[in-house]
Amino acid sequence: MKMLGKSRRGGSISVDLTQGVIWKQILTFAIPLFMGQLLQQFYNVVDAWVVGNFADNDSFAAVSSAGNMTFLIVGFFGGISVGGGVVISKYFGARDEEGVVKAIHTNFLFGIIASILATVVGLVLVPFVLEWMGTPESVMPKSLAYFQIYYAGVSTVVMYNICMAIMRALGDSLHPLYYLIISSLINVVLDLLFVAVFHWGVAGAGIATVIAQGVSVVLCVIRMCRMTDYTRLDFRKLRIYKPILKEVLVQGLPTGIQNSVISVGNLTVQASINSFGPFAMAGVGAYSKVEGFVFLPITSMSMSLPTFISQNLGAQRFDRAKRGAVFGIIFGVITAELLGVAIYFFAAPMLKIFVDTPQSVEFGMVHMKTTCLFFCLLALSHCAAGVLRGCGKAFIPMVTMLSFWCGVRVVYVTSILKVIPEFRMISWAYPLTWALSSVVLVAVLLCSDWTKSFEKKRA
Repeated sequence: MKMLGKSRRGGSISVDLTQGVIWKQILTFAIPLFMGQLLQQFYNVVDAWVVGNFADNDSFAAVSSAGNMTFLIVGFFGGISVGGGVVISKYFGARDEEGVVKAIHTNFLFGIIASILATVVGLVLVPFVLEWMGTPESVMPKSLAYFQIYYAGVSTVVMYNICMAIMRALGDSLHPLYYLIISSLINVVLDLLFVAVFHWGVAGAGIATVIAQGVSVVLCVIRMCRMTDYTRLDFRKLRIYKPILKEVLVQGLPTGIQNSVISVGNLTVQASINSFGPFAMAGVGAYSKVEGFVFLPITSMSMSLPTFISQNLGAQRFDRAKRGAVFGIIFGVITAELLGVAIYFFAAPMLKIFVDTPQSVEFGMVHMKTTCLFFCLLALSHCAAGVLRGCGKAFIPMVTMLSFWCGVRVVYVTSILKVIPEFRMISWAYPLTWALSSVVLVAVLLCSDWTKSFEKKRA
């Protein structure tokens, strides 16, 4: 086994998270992730804002409610990419150069295969899922057009997630950010050109997103190919190393399944929202854009924790991994609650950025004020799950979140509306299931020594 040290020579910017002040290391790593997530959210928001201001309410409803539908498939492969990142981080933390090289090339080739599968499956499923969701007739043609374009180019999204996971696992959270800045600017220009000038509607928004995301992928690949050390991507070395792929699937498949099945649960909830009409769809869609921005610091922290935890466990720095977990969870919970309180008092003006129809704003206000004060529970679940994934226990958050965020959520919504057919009752599904998952995940962390199995493997 060829060993490696902390490398900063030439084109390498791999960062060793096993050294230095814990909170500074985590936040320094998380800030570029936050900016990157901010720009990715910007993609969706620009689409929604341009369509909302230069098209009609039905077009806005089609674009703004796209999250669960796109995440159904993208979330599956994105979850596996998280597992790939954990595997690479483990080898990097253990100073295993050969393992890092094999893991990088296995992950990249898997991404190419996954891109093809995602495109085919997405294009086949789109019409059936939209019909199953009970999409209103006035919205259906525009939703269908948007999703068909999105999934025709979904390979750009899948490959960006793979490249970002590889680079992030090695401590490089800066270059993906730079590339997103470039692609976001391209997205803005193309959105305005295709929708506002050419009047292509939702189709224009979809085309702009695919082109812009494709640019970020090309830039990531160029950067990875120009690295000057063991982290360099070499297309001649692309192959599936079965032991590595097995590790990636063991770590990532639970998260991928979790993402997809939760999306199915959320699509069921979306079907209930759709039953209240296009204004409800637009209102909740506008809320989702606000929530997407507000929750970015917590998402970034939950994404940072697996890399920090896995690198430190790989380096056998178990106490440091535990201290990092405590900091990450506390930071996420406090930040989430402060942001939740803030948007509670500024709900209306935030919603009106995206939609100005009074009925849509009213639905959005109901949903926002019911959920935002419980963001601390959502952060607790995400950060605790990030810790467990970092130590190789992805199966636990998968089972927990599938049970509550899918099973309980669907049963609750379908049952409660028969008894109390009010829109607000749908909104309460989220705080309820966040609370249940938080209790279970925190109990697992408190009642078990979650590094012990890893210590035995290293013995």
